[in-house]
Amino acid sequence: MTDRAVRRRRQALFLLFFLPGIALSSWVTRTPDVRDQLGLSTGQMGLVLFGLSVGSMIGILCSGRFVSRFGTRPVIALGTLLIIVGTAVIGAGSAVPSAPLVTAGLCLFGAGMGGGEVAVNVDGADVERITGTAVLPTLHGCFSLGTVIGGSAGMAATAADVPVSWHLAVVALVATGILVRAMRAVPVGIGISAAPSTPVSGPGPGPAQRPRPQVWKDRKLLLIGAIVLAMALAEGAANDWLPLLMVDGHGLDAAMGSLVYVGFAAAMTLGRFSGTYFLGRFGRAAVVRASAVSGAVGLLLVIFSDNAVVAATAVLFWGLGASLGFPVALSAAGDSGPDQTARVSLVAIIGYVAFLVGPPALGFLGDHYGLRSAMVVVLAFVASATLIAPAADTRGRSTTAVDVPHDTPPSANPAGHREDRS
Repeated sequence: MTDRAVRRRRQALFLLFFLPGIALSSWVTRTPDVRDQLGLSTGQMGLVLFGLSVGSMIGILCSGRFVSRFGTRPVIALGTLLIIVGTAVIGAGSAVPSAPLVTAGLCLFGAGMGGGEVAVNVDGADVERITGTAVLPTLHGCFSLGTVIGGSAGMAATAADVPVSWHLAVVALVATGILVRAMRAVPVGIGISAAPSTPVSGPGPGPAQRPRPQVWKDRKLLLIGAIVLAMALAEGAANDWLPLLMVDGHGLDAAMGSLVYVGFAAAMTLGRFSGTYFLGRFGRAAVVRASAVSGAVGLLLVIFSDNAVVAATAVLFWGLGASLGFPVALSAAGDSGPDQTARVSLVAIIGYVAFLVGPPALGFLGDHYGLRSAMVVVLAFVASATLIAPAADTRGRSTTAVDVPHDTPPSANPAGHREDRS
């Protein structure tokens, strides 16, 4: 690809990360209003959010196979379209009001996020391979920037008593325009697997029967997956519950709860856009460990401090801590051995399970013990990430990793040979 084509492709990926950020934060900032319109308890709201989990699992389980077969472009397009449709359906369900319709909208939204975002991350990892520079932290920064803008608009809409249905309808229209523009620059064929997993010719040994590496047996890759699970859970828990956590757990009104969420999103954005500098200066392992410590401190204060101002300020540490774990782990996965698509897909799937499926389960804990107590689960995962942070340092790892077959041809590893510049 020419330099101009790569720049256009990177800009398109910026938009494709930015779009779900706007859509997600628009829904999140209106969760107190939606809950009140539907007349639900915290546990019942967790049941509605279970629609997000179901849709997410469907999208996540299909994403890797679809990308390997069809490439990233059609999966990104379909996933993003489902996010847009899901946003509109959530708005319609709040207007009726109908909890099943909101649940159905969240299911569509989750399927789009779970499938499309895995494909976008695979495409972003390919851009990193082409350019030789860290791109994923900035791309995820665009997602966080989208949450800041969408959250700010949601806060304003909440303060002005704009109906949720009108608000989300406008978001869906804006997102449609972004999708149409961005897809023009996304190339075809990215992520399609060239290595067959089953024989394609007659019996007998030969290259045609050589299997793809079983990446899920790579212990270091699984440790990277554990890092992304912890940090993505911290991000997803805030995206699903932070406004309600501040309203129910610390006595703020709905508009102030939305403002705290915007602060979290702003901290995430700052962390991600500054991530390239810190990665270049200190390396992945140190950055992941510092991020986990910051996130753990923030969660600790939010959970155990009874001072609303202290808790709201601590959310900034929570946001900074959660900002880099996901994108840094994806970069590490891409550099960890042969078959970059399979490796990034596996870690992205683990991350999106934690990001989209894990947080709704916190609602059931919150119904019995309160949302503040439920966040202790998130705190435990984030604290554990400080211990396994060294797994993120894949610098110099050879293509013949310990748990990967040694007869894998060099051409199957598009990322293992490049210098780690992140």
